[in-house]
Amino acid sequence: MVPEQPSRIGRRLSAIVAADVAGYSRLMHDDEEATYTRLAALLADAAEPAIAVYGGRIVKHTGDGFLAEFSSAVEAVRAALQFQTRIEELSSTDAADRRIAFRVGVNIGDVIVEAHDIFGDGVNIAARLEGIAEPGGICISSSVYDQVRGKVGFDFIDLGEQNLKNIARPVRAYAVIYNGRGPSTQSGGVMPAPHLSMVVLPFANIGGDPEQDYFVDGVTESLTTDLSRIAGSFVIARNTAFSYKGKAIDVKRIGRELNVRYVLEGSVQRGGSRLRVNVQLINAETGNHLWAERFDKPVADLFDMQDEIVSRLANTLDTQLIAAEARRAERSLHPDAMDLYFQGRGSIFKGLIPEHLTPARGFFERALAIDPRNIGALIGMAFVDLIMAGALFTDDRAARCSAAEINAIKALSLAPGDAVAHMTLGYAYISTNRAAQGIIECEHALALDRNLADAHGCMGLAKYFMGQAAETEGHIHEALRLSPRDIHASRWMHFVGVAKMQLGADAEAVDWLRRSIDANRNSGLTPFVLAAALGLLGALDEARTAAKAGLLHNPSFTIARLLTSQPSDNPIYLAGRERICVGMRLAGVPEG
Repeated sequence: MVPEQPSRIGRRLSAIVAADVAGYSRLMHDDEEATYTRLAALLADAAEPAIAVYGGRIVKHTGDGFLAEFSSAVEAVRAALQFQTRIEELSSTDAADRRIAFRVGVNIGDVIVEAHDIFGDGVNIAARLEGIAEPGGICISSSVYDQVRGKVGFDFIDLGEQNLKNIARPVRAYAVIYNGRGPSTQSGGVMPAPHLSMVVLPFANIGGDPEQDYFVDGVTESLTTDLSRIAGSFVIARNTAFSYKGKAIDVKRIGRELNVRYVLEGSVQRGGSRLRVNVQLINAETGNHLWAERFDKPVADLFDMQDEIVSRLANTLDTQLIAAEARRAERSLHPDAMDLYFQGRGSIFKGLIPEHLTPARGFFERALAIDPRNIGALIGMAFVDLIMAGALFTDDRAARCSAAEINAIKALSLAPGDAVAHMTLGYAYISTNRAAQGIIECEHALALDRNLADAHGCMGLAKYFMGQAAETEGHIHEALRLSPRDIHASRWMHFVGVAKMQLGADAEAVDWLRRSIDANRNSGLTPFVLAAALGLLGALDEARTAAKAGLLHNPSFTIARLLTSQPSDNPIYLAGRERICVGMRLAGVPEG
């Protein structure tokens, strides 16, 4: 009997085309049915005809793309070019945020053939080349380049040796230039990653304790929710983010797949009675680390710890992301309204003094000239005016407060659920003798965003203006708990300082005011209040030194300017303000 011979595996040399949609997860997150329908139409109208015309076949569809096979490298590249050109034509009238763009990789390889699939390194390399192609672009291997050079009517850019994931040897890659477009130019038909777009990857459970998994996943999920409340942010949904759990992470690839600018990753490790959380914010385009933080906490109630960690991270990340966007915007030759908004926020982060606040207001004004409905710019202008008014940098306090209130109300008319707009309106009310009304707005803001630390700060100021200074410190402690390194921390500490003076606790006031100055040595008002507290304590030399320091940053300040400001008519507040004026006179602050 002749032994049965094993069936021979079918192989052939093929040109392989791999294609997928850039930012597919984001598009599906925004509108599943519309994206699915539009993708199916584009594949039918563009991919299938182009592949058929050049003698290829679609091996399989891959959810957001396809794998195709050709007998000729030249025909494969020509088909890819026709396909991309047709996609751009069909998508030209689509809304920018809904526009579908494909990335295409082409390779030659000896493949294993089955009825409905092909396998092998040649296929894997094509898929990896598609991953490094730009949206709307075509990336080919050197083996394809050698076959098509001089035989097709377009040029190429040498991308050099590429280390592709799970491919043992580097692969030399080339980008196809067509219609004047290549990897150095952005296709007008492709939407770039949105501002403040990010994904929170599942945090790693170091040590692998299964009982800790729920805590680790809870941190990831809560952080995703809280970061989505940042004005102007786009955060990938948790279900998509969790699809990466337990997988090797290629940050650049994730950025391309999800069409996001930033990736947040972290880990949680428990050792004895302490818990350590490490977090890194990464630029998805370059792979560079932008910021890292470590939290060490004694293990207590895990849910309370989760809330505290998430709140602190959300507040810190708000600042870090805005700063990163501001740096991007500074490099833009043609900034749009959001670029200008981020530059305004970035200028504020440099310090709450006229040197930075004035240009910040200018950026917000330019943003509104481009887009009058830009919520962030309206709130930004209001904030600048309220800070300038509250720190008594100018004599036009009433006009500044009025302008701020108008802009905050306009922002809320456009976005009634914006937490920062509610807080800003509350701050305007608090600054203009309507503290109780302001507290209501701040409470509304916290109902919308529990991490809005400055809302607690504003309520602390309101209690001071209402003659309830004993309650101020509690609000500030809550603000500092949520955001201990906040740019506003110096303001909050100042609020406790003046509240302590209202209570007659001048020594405690000195401690808080010095902490405020340590947090922001360019403060416009705090040195004068510190001078007053020291004067009342009889430390006249220190008081005069503090007054002189204040005049360096706010040379036009006078006691008269303080007296003409009218944030409150509460008799307890007015009596406390008079004590401050007495102390300022002892310190030699100009009367005006």
